[in-house]
Formats: sequence, C-alpha cells, structure tokens
Amino acid sequence: MAHAYPVLLDITRWTAVIIGGGPVAARKARGLIEAGAARVRCVALTFCDALPPEVERLQQAYRPEHLDGARLVFVATDNAQVNDAIDRDAAARRLLVNRADADEDEPGDFTVPARLRRGEVMLAISAGSPALAALIRDTLEASFDSRWQQMADAMQKLRPLIKSANVEIAERRQIFRELASEEALNVVATRDAAGLRDWLLERHPELHHG
Repeated sequence: MAHAYPVLLDITRWTAVIIGGGPVAARKARGLIEAGAARVRCVALTFCDALPPEVERLQQAYRPEHLDGARLVFVATDNAQVNDAIDRDAAARRLLVNRADADEDEPGDFTVPARLRRGEVMLAISAGSPALAALIRDTLEASFDSRWQQMADAMQKLRPLIKSANVEIAERRQIFRELASEEALNVVATRDAAGLRDWLLERHPELHHG
C-alpha cells in the first residue's frame, strides 16, 4: 500500500466476515480467532478442511446482506468480479476491507502484516511483500530476547500499580524508563515478576501508597 497507518485493533466485540472458503480464508479466520474476534462468519459454496471449527459457515453464493453486522470484511474468492462487488458493497456500508487479491489498482483498506507474538509482545512487519515480511519476522524470531516477553507480561500487573500511585507524571515516566532497562530485564529474568515488583518497590517506596 502506498500509504499505511499502523494500528492494533481490539476486535473482541466485533464480527468479521470472510467471503471465500479456501486456504487463504482459513488463514484469515485463524488469525481473527487468535486475536479474540467475537464472531467470524465465512461465506462460500465450499469450505476447505483447514477452516477452524469455531467459524460460522454460510454455504451460499455471496449476497450484500452477508455483510450485515460486520466491522471487518475479508475478500478471499478467486473471482475478481465478485471481489470487486464485495469491495463496493462494503465501501457503501463504510466497512474496512482486506483483499487477498490486493494490488495497486484495488488495494483494499488494510493489509494484515506478518506477526510474531510472544505473550504480551507483538511484532508486526510489513515490507511491501508478504514473503519478505515473513523472512524479516523469522529472522527477528531467531534473535528474540525472552526477557522482553517476561517484562511485558509482568507489566500487566505493574502498570496499574504505577498509574494508581500518587506520583507526578514526570516520576511515573521515569519509573517506566527504569523498567525498560537492562537492569530491570535481568531482574525479571532471575527473580521473576514477583521479584521485579519487590525490586521496583525498593527503588520507589512511594508506590506502596498508591
């Protein structure tokens, strides 16, 4: 895409509709389910075996009303005319569209980057080519520091503690910077999340009064 604004969406209350039932549709469905989508609906005349069982299946030819209730639409048929019609129908409803056959003339509204997830850490890579993005992701995975995941998971409890404490914004920012240091990463790696909390409270006893 010539212009792209990266964003992470909370889709836990959204319905996503996939038009198509082949391997691409199955891959899109798996990604949506892993991201916690409230409902995934797939519309196709046939469905491949790889389609997750959680997916709602409508064995029908596409009709505009299949988009009812959707927030995200994934176009994954092998018929360009059908894909164009879905794109137009979704645009009329102001829905976000991802096209498996995206190109410069029909880019769709968004692409799905290559992803690497470890606990609360997610890396999303877009490189103008899915194959190149996957290569970069795999290269980063090989050098992933497990301490990052430990720290990100620990932050799920530490962040509310810090935000609720009666400290100035500048001090709060400093605390977060300290937690993003090599020293803090070594603490969480050797003393786990509970040890990291003790380490933080030793340095900032004012957090006890949050």
